[in-house]
Amino acid sequence: MKSVRLGDIATLVRGVSFSKEEGNLLSEKGYLPVIRAGSIQESLLLHEGQIWVPARKIKSSQKIRTDDIVMCTSSGSSDLVGKCARSTEDFEGSFGAFCAGIRAHQEKASPSYLYHFLCSPVFKVWTRASSGANIKNIRVSELAEFQVPLPSLPEQKRIAAILDKAYAIRRKRRQAIQLADDFLRAVFLDMFGDPVTNPKGWKTACLEELVKVVSGATPSKSNDAYWAGEFPWVSPKDMKSVEISSSIDHVNQVVFERENLKKLPVGSVLIVVRGMILAHTVPVGITTTEVAINQDIKAFVSSGRVLPEFLLWFLLSQHANLLSKVTTAAHGTKRFDMVDLLGLPVFVPDIGAQRKFVSIVGSYKETLAELDWSHKNALQIFNSLSQKAFSGQL
Repeated sequence: MKSVRLGDIATLVRGVSFSKEEGNLLSEKGYLPVIRAGSIQESLLLHEGQIWVPARKIKSSQKIRTDDIVMCTSSGSSDLVGKCARSTEDFEGSFGAFCAGIRAHQEKASPSYLYHFLCSPVFKVWTRASSGANIKNIRVSELAEFQVPLPSLPEQKRIAAILDKAYAIRRKRRQAIQLADDFLRAVFLDMFGDPVTNPKGWKTACLEELVKVVSGATPSKSNDAYWAGEFPWVSPKDMKSVEISSSIDHVNQVVFERENLKKLPVGSVLIVVRGMILAHTVPVGITTTEVAINQDIKAFVSSGRVLPEFLLWFLLSQHANLLSKVTTAAHGTKRFDMVDLLGLPVFVPDIGAQRKFVSIVGSYKETLAELDWSHKNALQIFNSLSQKAFSGQL
């Protein structure tokens, strides 16, 4: 299979540059929306987390079109650099300077084939080696030179169709897991009622009366030995499911002495309190092993009046209410005002009712474990197909 420069089969579009003073958090006449790296999720979130800039700052060629691939090209996290999402619609707006657009020349390259390649393990290996000590970068000029394996257009479309089907199966597995989570939310609401309106008249207490709050920290990355240990350290990128497992970054024991990290007990409820992810979701989870956390997360350790699993699902069941409490700092970072968050009224049902709910959660975890295995199996199959597709074996 021949390889060609990405710049020969696609137009690379630079993101929109603007000063802090030119950005506006609210829509205004004569302004257009610009999405940021946080909008690059499984799909491209065109209508969440935008910043508005004068329309004159956006060239016509920078406006997002159907099948455009938007890539994060600069971030403090190497996991985010190279992350892609594809647009399913024309959008009267663009993306910021920390992103780049890849617009396939459709007479040469299938947009779907190109998207799957840019999400493949082959490409991710290259992005992890991106330049920069603290801020990871992919220069558009470097991206243009990247060699893409390119079979004939009919063959590209055949491969893309296979990967599209495999991706759809993987997505259905993930949706099944989401439905399982939705079921437990429904059980919670049936047993205890809406956390915002409290229709069953439960006694309430402020969150800070019910928990001990533990803050986190980030160890220096200048010493590789710090990151060669056995102890789990959680950052927001690890909070992708309700249960926080040990399959995350690990640090050396010496970190705890030098960086003053705190070991959290099993059953600590974690919530992300700062970061652009709060533009569209509020990650909440519970620890299943001892962990430490970074500075963008707070841990709530129950004082005993509410069970940890009950508190977890209380917070999960009022996601929209929590999201409405997110504020934006002057520099644009999303965060919680901790006074406001800790003042959140929490149900305090009798402990017997809480235990009954926790028992239901425990029984349902077996189903969740099966679904999780199914999803991981689908992901493994998809990655295997992707590897074969771009090495000429599919």
